[in-house]
Amino acid sequence: MFQEERMQLIIEHLRKHNRISADDIVSLFDVSRDTARRDLIKLEEQDAIIRTRGGAILPVPPDEHRSYKDRLLHISDEKRAIGKLAAAIVRQGEHIILDSSTTVQTCAENLNGKSCTVITNSIYSAELLSNHTAVQIRLLGGKVDKEQRYVYGTSVIETLSHYYVDKAFIGIGGITMDGFSASEEEGKIKHKMMLAAKQVIVLADHSKFDKRYGYRFADWSLVDVLITDQWPSQDWRTFLTEQQVEILIPEPTIEKEL
Repeated sequence: MFQEERMQLIIEHLRKHNRISADDIVSLFDVSRDTARRDLIKLEEQDAIIRTRGGAILPVPPDEHRSYKDRLLHISDEKRAIGKLAAAIVRQGEHIILDSSTTVQTCAENLNGKSCTVITNSIYSAELLSNHTAVQIRLLGGKVDKEQRYVYGTSVIETLSHYYVDKAFIGIGGITMDGFSASEEEGKIKHKMMLAAKQVIVLADHSKFDKRYGYRFADWSLVDVLITDQWPSQDWRTFLTEQQVEILIPEPTIEKEL
């Protein structure tokens, strides 16, 4: 059997069973473990799979590929808890940036009573914050993505280069130790938002870890704080300590550290 045929069968197996191990490939196709490893490496290079320890899974379609309305309907309690904690660290009088992700939108929902200035490309967050009398809103101008409810384009990126803010709150499509990824259009904007801030806070629930999406837009050197819903693995905690990134977990889901 040629490698291309075997790789297609590996994908079909993943679609039925969600994951596959190197041992499964050895058993199913009567090949060596080195051959199984080469197949997985080739599939990863084609962005067809995400390699895991000992095997692989299929990539999950990112939120960017779903309509904003659909994404709003599926905001989890974990994301809401992350947003509430993010809002709690905003200080009176600060200038902050909020990106267009639904997790960051939950931060906007909890800013009521905070006297601050919000710069955003999210149409939804701007509408939401218009009911918060203490919040000053600066909606970035550019092309409007009606489906995803955000403003994008070169004018947004250029305008962001003139801002210098206290904090930027950034939602993520995928997180690896190599950095952060999202759709290309949003990724370019997120990167510029990070550069404009004294402190960068990434908001991401546990499902975003070890996921890669189409466009890598930043590495960990730009990040100061990670707010997530549960403690990551010990390998991740060691890595984040090395990167000098502070981890914040909402109180209701704090797990006791070993």
